[in-house]
Amino acid sequence: MRVDIWSDLVCPWCYLGKRRFEQAVAELGADVEVVHHSFQLDPSFPRGASRPTREVLSEKYGRTLEEADAMEAQMEQRAAADGLEYHLDGVHMGNTVDGHRLVHLARERGLADAVVDRFYRAHFTERRSLFDRDSLVELAAEAGLDAAEARAVLESDAYEAEVEADGEQARALGATGVPFFVVDQRFGVAGAQSPEVFTQVLQRALESAAS
Repeated sequence: MRVDIWSDLVCPWCYLGKRRFEQAVAELGADVEVVHHSFQLDPSFPRGASRPTREVLSEKYGRTLEEADAMEAQMEQRAAADGLEYHLDGVHMGNTVDGHRLVHLARERGLADAVVDRFYRAHFTERRSLFDRDSLVELAAEAGLDAAEARAVLESDAYEAEVEADGEQARALGATGVPFFVVDQRFGVAGAQSPEVFTQVLQRALESAAS
């Protein structure tokens, strides 16, 4: 069974959704091929720059900075309930295209899942930058990619078109946000649903394939 996942590397719901999906896969014992796709929540961010997430949330939702802090605290609690450790105080937001380009490189090397997980943990748990190229190269190498190859990608325009195509494909499928899952190219799941919902969809796909 193939599952396509669209996500952004700085989306807290995407990391949570990935964990819940993986719980469902483990419970079913299903043989699943995961294909990661890029989706930028805000491609307008200048590359290499970043802003505190609390400021971005405050402006986006019309909240005070204190209310934005409370939103992040609630997100930390949700993540903890699913076994994820979020430390969102002081986390920054920025343009994620370079990180997505490295995920595309990782797809070709059979390391996409490891790289995506490493980027998530770096951003949400360790508060390491996904917007500085030196930091991205270090993280990619920690996940198993060749550091020189990763740097060469970032210093070129490699995979720019693929990142853009992923976003266009998601929008064509009706996705307005992420995470967005497509199971067996037939069943769509939007958002970080519960493991039970993912289990139901995966079971349905398995039964449909067997019929």
